[in-house]
Amino acid sequence: MNIEQYGWNEIWMKKWNQEWNTQEDGRSYVPGRIVGDFGSKYRVLAETGETWGELAGKFRHSLHEKGEFPAVGDWVALVMQDEGAHAVIHGVLPRHSVISRNVAGSTQDEQIVASNVNTLFLVSALNNDFNVRRMERYLIMAWNSGANPVILLTKADLCENAEEQIADMERAAPGVPVYAVSALLDQGREKLLPYIGSGQTVALTGSSGCGKSTMVNWLSGKNLQLTQGVREDDSRGRHTTTHREMFVLPDGGIIVDTPGMRELKLWEDEGGLDLAFGDISEWAASCRFSNCSHEREEGCAVLEAVQSGQLDEKRLLNYRKTQRELQFQSSKEAKAKRKVASGTGSSKTSQSRTRGYGWRKELDEY
Repeated sequence: MNIEQYGWNEIWMKKWNQEWNTQEDGRSYVPGRIVGDFGSKYRVLAETGETWGELAGKFRHSLHEKGEFPAVGDWVALVMQDEGAHAVIHGVLPRHSVISRNVAGSTQDEQIVASNVNTLFLVSALNNDFNVRRMERYLIMAWNSGANPVILLTKADLCENAEEQIADMERAAPGVPVYAVSALLDQGREKLLPYIGSGQTVALTGSSGCGKSTMVNWLSGKNLQLTQGVREDDSRGRHTTTHREMFVLPDGGIIVDTPGMRELKLWEDEGGLDLAFGDISEWAASCRFSNCSHEREEGCAVLEAVQSGQLDEKRLLNYRKTQRELQFQSSKEAKAKRKVASGTGSSKTSQSRTRGYGWRKELDEY
């Protein structure tokens, strides 16, 4: 196994030459990719093969936020030790996409799900756990990441009205590919081939029990990941996958499996809200007032769309709820930054990276 099979190409080589080929500290650095995140340690893939890696002390102390730490999918600078049996991570190459969420609980901190991903498979099972409103939130995360979203509706063999649920999901995700698949019946794999070809990195995300690990095994043709059944009463699953890990597929692509999410707390918005609710944004352009809140104003084109049946009221309610959540989070971040600027808060440095719309043209090159 070599790093080219894990996505290394001329573009990454150019970044490497700009960042690490001119180091003059006497160390011999080599590029590698994070293929497994186990908390305090990482599995890394370098030209010499796969091995365990850990952060260099100086590098660790330079990191102040969770979002700055290496994540699955990152290309990193390594110093190999013990003839390749161990690696020390000294830095991370600039990311071209970052899938992130806010950590669970009341803490305000970024958690990286995966990085340098071309396509994000948003997975939802066609059983009692099917939830259009939840998928709208996943779409915001996807559009903010810079990866291209694709919705996979798994367990199609368990659904008698799959066409109806596919139509519901397509209405909630205008312009986003939606595929119903069944690993049990081996149906739908050919539709996914364009996303899992050589050099492509795809990540899976969704709630527990939606079938992500089953998808990894199905697409790879091997039992790479442990799978478990779901509770019959509510179709909810248990956390089968406990860490983030990357695998090479027989079609040449790379797939990242991630733990299921009990809840998705969104991180900062970089235009993902407007992209996920593109239909509402289009109607909003015709509102009488430019600052229309779409709640009770006269001449609101969005409310007129609801009244005429063109827009599902539940979709609008979810839009309002999510918008308020992101605005509240943004205000908390702004308050924290003001504290830092005034000297009353702790100073934090942020890894330079392109977010949102800015990296979509660059992403097409990978």
